[in-house]
Amino acid sequence: MQTKFHLLVFSFLFSVATFAADTNTYRSIGNYITGASDVLPMSGVALSPLEFNSSDKHFTAAFHWAKAQAMAYVFDGDPVGPWYEAAEPGREAFCMRDTAHQAMGAHALGLDRYNLNMLRRFAENISDARDWCSLWEIDRFNRPAPVDYKNDNEFWFNLPANFDILDCCYRMYVWSGDTHYIGDPAFLNFYDHTVTDYVDRWQLGVDQAMKRPRLLNNHVDFEHSKKFAKNRGIPGYDEQEHTYFLGFDVLATERAAFLAYAHLQQARFNEELSSNYLQKAAAVENLLTNTWWNPTSQCFYARLNKDYQLEGRARRDDLNWNVITHVPNADAFYQRLIDAAFSTQSRREYPEIPFTWIGDLVNGTMGINLIYTSPLESATKGNWVEIMVQTQPALASKVSWAELRNLPMRANQIAVRHDGNRKTKFTNQRGPALVWQATFDGSHSNLLVNGKTMKALVDMNAINLVSSVKVIVGAGGTATVEVPK
Repeated sequence: MQTKFHLLVFSFLFSVATFAADTNTYRSIGNYITGASDVLPMSGVALSPLEFNSSDKHFTAAFHWAKAQAMAYVFDGDPVGPWYEAAEPGREAFCMRDTAHQAMGAHALGLDRYNLNMLRRFAENISDARDWCSLWEIDRFNRPAPVDYKNDNEFWFNLPANFDILDCCYRMYVWSGDTHYIGDPAFLNFYDHTVTDYVDRWQLGVDQAMKRPRLLNNHVDFEHSKKFAKNRGIPGYDEQEHTYFLGFDVLATERAAFLAYAHLQQARFNEELSSNYLQKAAAVENLLTNTWWNPTSQCFYARLNKDYQLEGRARRDDLNWNVITHVPNADAFYQRLIDAAFSTQSRREYPEIPFTWIGDLVNGTMGINLIYTSPLESATKGNWVEIMVQTQPALASKVSWAELRNLPMRANQIAVRHDGNRKTKFTNQRGPALVWQATFDGSHSNLLVNGKTMKALVDMNAINLVSSVKVIVGAGGTATVEVPK
């Protein structure tokens, strides 16, 4: 069962106010100057330093489209603070699901200040009156989007959302290093209630989930023909089917949230609490792998139907929610990126598409991911570092080389160039020394580091053997690792 946890997650699922995102302290959070204003668009792509080039002109053109389109959705100067569109076009808003899926692309584009503000808006709006839900969608006036909210008893909400946002906060902490995510009381309150009261109120614990009713926590008696009767606590992101009791995505995001919460508590040196939620995450994983996995179809079931029977095929066949850990078919992945940029069927106007395009380029094709190791391990590991940069190229056969530059990573800015899938050049453009783990498909006893032979670590990832070496790259330094010919 181990292999399916790491298969490709391809995620096209994607006042004058200034937010005080001071990374040195979180005490100033909450000091907002509000007041309605006209939407003020940012001036364009020049405000994002991210650069990409490749041997394939279509691929490069697709990047320029995604970058320009994403940055066209970025705004400031409104009561809600800095924000980017992450909802249906025309709503001037951001919803929980889309924000969680767009955040990686936004980070890569240099929009950490926007991510922090938007995620905090969701965190601060968790409420007992809403049964520990946050607001599904917030508009530029810092109010619940009218299309989704009437009052605390009548509103739209998909149950994976709290979990998705918690997981997103952890990922943005890892990439940005911003201590607001582990110190701001608004975030901590959101995390704590999500993994406890929210789970209990909506009967999502492993001992309740398989026998829960679809509709819960209806506090007023209103006609079931009304809009929110069936939508206050939709048990998944499938909004078309109104009879199922639980979606695979609720449990998968719950597992991701428990893991994220455990890691955030590790960052806060809360070892016992972290251990407790690692066990809870393992319990959800056990439920999914032993009950929800369909060995005949080699995928997870999609939903628990009204007869409490598992049915359908989940859109995902692994449990690494919102993270691309490996690209099993680089050519197919490339084609999806090209189609998303140029196909008339791709809903190119939907904000989630260009933002997730950027995120998938970074994590997927360029294979740039961060490996987080708990600070608790610093006492036992002599070579401990909290963050290590991993690269694993996944270029399509028609792309002979590709290079990404000015990618932000905590205090650093990095550049990565792949020449095919057997050679990578890494540049620490700005920031302190870091550890780079250069990884390649296949079993190779040695790799060449700056032309010199170094013994490689051979390990099993999701579906095959990979070989890697660790290289220290100083400020302004460059290193090259390649597979021997």
